[in-house]
Amino acid sequence: MTTIHCTVNNKKKTIEAPPMKRLLDVLREDLCLTGAKEGCGEGECGACAVLMNGDLVNSCLIPILQAEGAEIITIEGLAIDRKLHPIQQCFLEEGGAQCGICTPGMILATYHLLERYPQPSLLQIQEGLNGNLCRCTGYMRIFNAVQQAAYAGASE
Repeated sequence: MTTIHCTVNNKKKTIEAPPMKRLLDVLREDLCLTGAKEGCGEGECGACAVLMNGDLVNSCLIPILQAEGAEIITIEGLAIDRKLHPIQQCFLEEGGAQCGICTPGMILATYHLLERYPQPSLLQIQEGLNGNLCRCTGYMRIFNAVQQAAYAGASE
């Protein structure tokens, strides 16, 4: 067992876990943050995406040992005063969320994208969401949700 100190959703955490336990499993099993989903377990689908030190990462590929001192934001950490983040609201309004498996990763990828490009082009949106797979929406509703979030100034 290893003791890991990190910040998750702006709260300091001390975690006791085997050093190679995946960040995804620690979030879901130990911290009861079930927003990140296991899709492929190989870093290919983006369902488990979280922000770690400002970077979008697939938590299924990160051993908890690498989270020492890290700042981690999950989908649960985006809500503002228990209200949906504007990006989440846009996904809801535009039908960008259907079954919900990919949605947390898509929303965090959108957040990451809008931090870098507040008014992204369609190509930048497509590249920014590359690595996040969806089997339900056909992507157009997701792209529309991202464009709406950008228009609404969700990155501010």
